[in-house]
Amino acid sequence: MQDVSGSCRTTTLTCGYPELKVDFYRHSLGQAEVAAIAQVIASPILTNGRVGERVERQIAAFLSCPNALLTNSWSNGAVTALRALGVGPGDEVIVPALTFVATANVVEWVGARPVFVDVAPDTLLMAPRHVAAALTPRTRAVIPVHLYGQMCDVAGIREALHGRADIAIVEDAAHCFEGDFRGQRPGALSDVAVFSFYATKNVTCGEGGAIVTRHDDLAERMRRIRHQGMTAGAKDRFAGGAYNHWDMTELGLKSNLSDLLAALLPAQIDAIDTTHSRRRGLAQTYRDAFADGPLRLPSWEPDRRHAHHLFPIHTPPGTRDAAIHALEQAGVSVTVNYRPAPLLTYYRERYGFRPETFPVSWDWGAGTLSLPLFPGLTPDEQAWVIRAVRETVYPLIPRTPALRPADVQESLPLDGGGLGWG
Repeated sequence: MQDVSGSCRTTTLTCGYPELKVDFYRHSLGQAEVAAIAQVIASPILTNGRVGERVERQIAAFLSCPNALLTNSWSNGAVTALRALGVGPGDEVIVPALTFVATANVVEWVGARPVFVDVAPDTLLMAPRHVAAALTPRTRAVIPVHLYGQMCDVAGIREALHGRADIAIVEDAAHCFEGDFRGQRPGALSDVAVFSFYATKNVTCGEGGAIVTRHDDLAERMRRIRHQGMTAGAKDRFAGGAYNHWDMTELGLKSNLSDLLAALLPAQIDAIDTTHSRRRGLAQTYRDAFADGPLRLPSWEPDRRHAHHLFPIHTPPGTRDAAIHALEQAGVSVTVNYRPAPLLTYYRERYGFRPETFPVSWDWGAGTLSLPLFPGLTPDEQAWVIRAVRETVYPLIPRTPALRPADVQESLPLDGGGLGWG
């Protein structure tokens, strides 16, 4: 079934089509990864060994960045980076309102305060002008999020800091391992970039992440912090065939990645151009199919290589949950990425945020849902998803204007959060 036009002589979704159940995501791990894990099991070192070191060099080479450190999650990697940068109590960190909660949570965990800014209405990304407007004497970091796989203008954000050397840029590249902005990949223009290898990411080991930085001294400090602030890891304590004493020089945490999980990554990184091409083709097929319909889609900027981690669509607020239900009834699994972080209960009650403070993020978060997008999605499955959207979601979209944030201040949709950063 190659036709994705959605034409049918009746309005029943099953007319001329087999019944399909389309997962939101399926991983592509196979025998190469099984063999790689078997090699680790056959060795005496299961963590902090040569496998992880090789993967760090592979990541550094792919990103053209001199330092890469594997971590056990995006969140712990970001906490490690913020601590190494000296961000803590009394400091402020600028983050976009439209993001997964982990972006703000890591700021809270180091004792600083997240300062949320709205996103651009076309790309849904942090805009330099919003950063400039949010600066205060207490600002110590900015975390631009490369949402859905499209990079922010990191150079523009750097310019918006007006030369303030006391403010670090920490890229949230959880969605954007293979993306770039005018040929510059994550980590090229910032102080730190943090990646996720969570179960649904373009490169995955189930749970994991990585940090990259151009600064050797910062990399060395992050290495200590990810190992409880210790001066030597397990392998180093037995270097030379004899035990070597270690010291703890600062407070750290346990954020390193085991060799068992690191072994899942090399084959995927080697194949990243192939899988990215497949993702790009699937995303373009969706975009072409919905081009003449009533859905809103984020813009794709021509000066960037989009990683196509997610394919979100938007229906007017008030119709999204009905759309989710209709698609689930049609056998299509979808999720929500994301409701604005400052409008979730914890941040709303802690800081008193309201929808009208972030109108673009509120509107998008109240109407967005993400369609299945992964390299193993078959033509039949994608055609089924497109048909399901056209026949069950399009009729739900009203012709009248959508509600404004001020109209629903106290009635945020409670529809679940979606799949996380990891």
